[in-house]
Amino acid sequence: MAKRNPSVLSNEIDWEKGAMKEFTPDPNREVVLSVRNLSVGFSVRGKKTHVIRDINLDVYKGQTLAIVGESGSGKSVLTKTFTGMLEANSIIYGGSIMYHGYDLAKLITNEQWCNIRGKRIATIFQDPMTSLNPLLSIGYQISEVLILHRGMEKEEARAEAISLLGRVRIPHPEERYDDYPFQFSGGMRQRAVIAIALACNPEILICDEPTTALDVTVQSQIIQLIKDLQKEYGWTTIFITHDLGVVANIADDLAVMYGGQIIEYGTIEDVFYHPAHPYTWALLCSLPQLGTKDEPLTYIKGNPPSFSGEIIGDAFAPRSEYAMNIDFVREPPIFKISDTHWAKTWLLSPYAPKVEPPLIIQELHERMKMAADELAHQEGDNYAKSPSK
Repeated sequence: MAKRNPSVLSNEIDWEKGAMKEFTPDPNREVVLSVRNLSVGFSVRGKKTHVIRDINLDVYKGQTLAIVGESGSGKSVLTKTFTGMLEANSIIYGGSIMYHGYDLAKLITNEQWCNIRGKRIATIFQDPMTSLNPLLSIGYQISEVLILHRGMEKEEARAEAISLLGRVRIPHPEERYDDYPFQFSGGMRQRAVIAIALACNPEILICDEPTTALDVTVQSQIIQLIKDLQKEYGWTTIFITHDLGVVANIADDLAVMYGGQIIEYGTIEDVFYHPAHPYTWALLCSLPQLGTKDEPLTYIKGNPPSFSGEIIGDAFAPRSEYAMNIDFVREPPIFKISDTHWAKTWLLSPYAPKVEPPLIIQELHERMKMAADELAHQEGDNYAKSPSK
């Protein structure tokens, strides 16, 4: 059970002093997608659940936003609302998703979504076989998108599809055009899905854990491919993952999700070097590369909250050794740390007791430098042992 501070429930203390009264975007960047007070749930056996709980978020043009959190935090449900891909039993209780003057939260039918889904906002899923039809050739599936969304003729679409296969670095694209998904490796299938997403030249690309099912070497290749294509096409990327280590080299901004809420948001430097929420501390401490040989592996005890019942207070409180009594009875507001960084934790209230974060967080700068040096050393050794040498 989390430790509690018995002095924090006095009604005479204004614990919300200093909290943000209104959620505002960064004035120095252009917002391409704006989410305000979004609440989403599902109807299951006649019972309603709340999975996305009053989320506020701004996605900035040309940037990469990473959304991290454990499985069950609500990451995929949140981004599915951007493309109208929620399950049939979903319910949008309230809020807005503004995109170029359209409130996507109000779109209902597939006809209403046809000019958004794929054409302006595209998604790459974790398992490419859920996106590819095993009975149709890879080239046909890319050509189909080009014919439907860009009005190309059959031969023109074939030529463009071959060009797209080349852009995603599939060898001999002319020969692979007529191959079926089972003839591609996992990494090549994911490249083919990226080619399908490229076909419509979307403004926003959602990558829903696109490397989880791949081995480490292929993971790095796919991430580098997405980065290179973003520079070429200038799209905005939303990258979903449960691995903080993956986003360190790809993201501009980082949103940490837990219990259906974004509990911390900032630039990658803000969150990695100045984390403020105990859950973010726990995620960072769980990175194996930040540990030392004489320390046991760190893990987060307990399980994420269930959405079957009402979540009261800070959803992470039952698992946090930094929880105070107020965390169990009142949901924390957003406290602004800087123009680019905020967090939902009562520890940022001026009346909260001062606490020392875990040792790994205190030594984060030094440990991240050591981890980077070790990785560079390993890559140098691997290069020296390569056959080309």
